[in-house]
Amino acid sequence: MFTDEVQEAVSVDSRWRKVPELRDAVCQTTAVRRCEASVQSRRSARNGTQTDPVECRELPAFNGSTEPSIDSPRLARFLRQVEPMVSKELIKNIKSHAFDGFEVHWIDHPLTVSCLHTLYYPEAQKRKLHVTGVSWNVTGSVIACAYGRLEDGDWSTEKSYVCSWNLDRRGLNPGRPNTVIDVSSAVMCLAFHPVEPCLIAGGLYNGEVLVWNSSKTDDPLIARSGMSEDTHREPVYQVHWIQSLSRSNRINVLSASTDGKILIWQMDGRGRLVLQDGFALIVQQMPRNLKLHKAREDSLFGVTSLSFSHLDKTVFIAGVEGGYVLKCSTEVLTRATLSSGTVPLKAPAQFTFSPHCGPVHAVDCSPFHRNLFLTAGTDGHVHLYSMLQAEPILSLQLCQSYLFSVSWSFVRPLVFAAATGEGTVLIFDLGHNSLCPAVSIEQTTERKPVYCLAFNPKQPELLAAGNAEGSVKIWQLSAELTKEGPREISLLEQLATEAAE
Repeated sequence: MFTDEVQEAVSVDSRWRKVPELRDAVCQTTAVRRCEASVQSRRSARNGTQTDPVECRELPAFNGSTEPSIDSPRLARFLRQVEPMVSKELIKNIKSHAFDGFEVHWIDHPLTVSCLHTLYYPEAQKRKLHVTGVSWNVTGSVIACAYGRLEDGDWSTEKSYVCSWNLDRRGLNPGRPNTVIDVSSAVMCLAFHPVEPCLIAGGLYNGEVLVWNSSKTDDPLIARSGMSEDTHREPVYQVHWIQSLSRSNRINVLSASTDGKILIWQMDGRGRLVLQDGFALIVQQMPRNLKLHKAREDSLFGVTSLSFSHLDKTVFIAGVEGGYVLKCSTEVLTRATLSSGTVPLKAPAQFTFSPHCGPVHAVDCSPFHRNLFLTAGTDGHVHLYSMLQAEPILSLQLCQSYLFSVSWSFVRPLVFAAATGEGTVLIFDLGHNSLCPAVSIEQTTERKPVYCLAFNPKQPELLAAGNAEGSVKIWQLSAELTKEGPREISLLEQLATEAAE
């Protein structure tokens, strides 16, 4: 059934690759970071010393209820013995004048005047703009300046700046202000808020009044008067922050312009300055002692300077273009004969003083006497007036050029400074010599005018002065210009009393 049978051989070919394939490959690990460091071991040492043993006696603890042991009779005899001698010396000291005028100086003060900083904004200097105003903030650490032009040029359309520097900040760069505010028109004046250290009010050549917040870097402008029938139509040469006339705690902005108007503005919180009150200096409503020649009765006196009394905030002195100096009051009720505007204006002038022979560029009331004030004008004279008489107490011709600014010291009742058109700052001390300056400071190398100056209210040794070169110089005053003498107030009172008599 089964048989053996031989068949042909069967072969199966391999399907594996006969020729091996080779391929090169490379791999890289993550870069190894290396660093070198060194350590220093701390060296320490121990020392010891041994003193000789001291025998200590235990003292009884003090008990507040027990009286200390005092030899009362012996003490009483001693006090009776020395009392007449001590009383005699004390009475002698009371009557002695050996230490009159002596003051203890805990800090070394400079003996000469020196320049601490020369502050400038390169872009303003490149365009040859002038520093038209300077102001210290309430802390006395920040100085702000206004850039404009007081010579030839198209003032109304020329772009300008307001810059500020913090002198207490580390790494102060004189050529790099901490704050730069671009303004569309020349800025003629500015003033820091008396309470808020970042608020600045400014008056422009085109008649606008603006308020900036220097702490806002994106848009510092927070209020403006705009242009309307109520606003100024000519350059604003003076701005002040004043207490509201309605006896509230609100502080408003006052502006004075060469259009003859003195206006009071209130910030409404919506970016606008709203007119609250105002005054107008009209020729026909001037005091009777003012002698005018060939002046129209309906014309106005352009206001170029203004200062409020430090002791009576309802009284202010106005200097005008014609050289006249007027005593004015904010409490007047007489309406000004001026029909324009939505807010009726008042006629504030009550008394006129002997005039300058040209526009009055600066007025400053004394911070130490209610009746004394200084004026400076284009005739090169500084006048010292008393509000009780028309003629000046003192008249000084300081230069043959214009005078642009005058300011009393905040700490020395008899010291004031004046800025001249010849590039100098003159500081007078009426207690020593009323005819010659105590110090003459060369502000500019090319005798370019000094337009403005301001004493620091918190650091009395600092005086800021701005000039036509576009820079603000911070001067450190000497000790004799910042330390009040023993009889200065009485000498100032005597000066005012003699004038009144």
